[in-house]
Amino acid sequence: MSHPLRLSADQSGITEAARLLRDGALVALPTETVYGLGADARNDRAVARIFEAKGRPSFNPLIVHVPDVEAARTYVHWTQTADLLASAFWPGALTLVLPLRADSGIAPLVSAGLSTVAVRVPAHPLAQKLLREFGGPIAAPSANRSGQISPTTPDHVAQGLGARVAAILDGGPCPVGVESSIVDATGTASLLRPGGIPAEALEQALGHPLGMRDGADAISAPGQLRSHYAPSATVRLNATDWREGEATLGFGKVAADLNLSPSGDLTEAAANLFGHLHTLDASGRPIAVAPIPMHGLGAAINDRLSRAAAPRD
Repeated sequence: MSHPLRLSADQSGITEAARLLRDGALVALPTETVYGLGADARNDRAVARIFEAKGRPSFNPLIVHVPDVEAARTYVHWTQTADLLASAFWPGALTLVLPLRADSGIAPLVSAGLSTVAVRVPAHPLAQKLLREFGGPIAAPSANRSGQISPTTPDHVAQGLGARVAAILDGGPCPVGVESSIVDATGTASLLRPGGIPAEALEQALGHPLGMRDGADAISAPGQLRSHYAPSATVRLNATDWREGEATLGFGKVAADLNLSPSGDLTEAAANLFGHLHTLDASGRPIAVAPIPMHGLGAAINDRLSRAAAPRD
């Protein structure tokens, strides 16, 4: 397997990394926690490449990295809880889950179709410089194949991902080395994933105990086991014909109301999935979905569709 481009931690490396991100490529970047597999968070096709590169088994939400609180507030509805925690721990190893603004421009695939998004201001100086040079939000889970050990050096990234990533911005070893703590800050604060900031420190900043996530709760952040996306309408999968009154979602050379990828490209289909489901759901009609192949990203697409079609209480 060929190796990704190694970019130095100087202005020329930062400029090239930002250019690649603008072109829709994947760039591994250092944060204080672990190396992230970065893509333009506004580009659904680029975000789909993250899932493809990681071999991620299902569409879990991704963390959006921004340079400061001011930038975060352009994408999310800010809360008093967010204010308390950001004042204490940003920049740093803390991710906050907050309601998405309707005009955020964040690709639906980033939030896995949820109305909230996970956002973080990293402290690593090189991540900060890249965010400011790029001038937009960067979606970045850990830069490793799914299920493997998280990468804390450029060599880890190169060994794990190889040419699946266009370039690695070389910031040396990550100082924290474990992923960020994730807190639901939409209300009074619940810990969704333990990480680089101890729960005790979070509680001290809040002035009250953290809520804890119930293991049976639907996914709301990265690093959780379950996911759930349920349109209001019923969903019929593997439809080989359309029934009267259905809103239809095609794949390949199929006539339908919307088509995930007329050319049969699974990366394009993954990028379009959540946006197309939202559009069809707004019609108020039952949704029928054409068969999707079960290889590559097709497995992840079918996983999300099967959850969308599951019986609901």
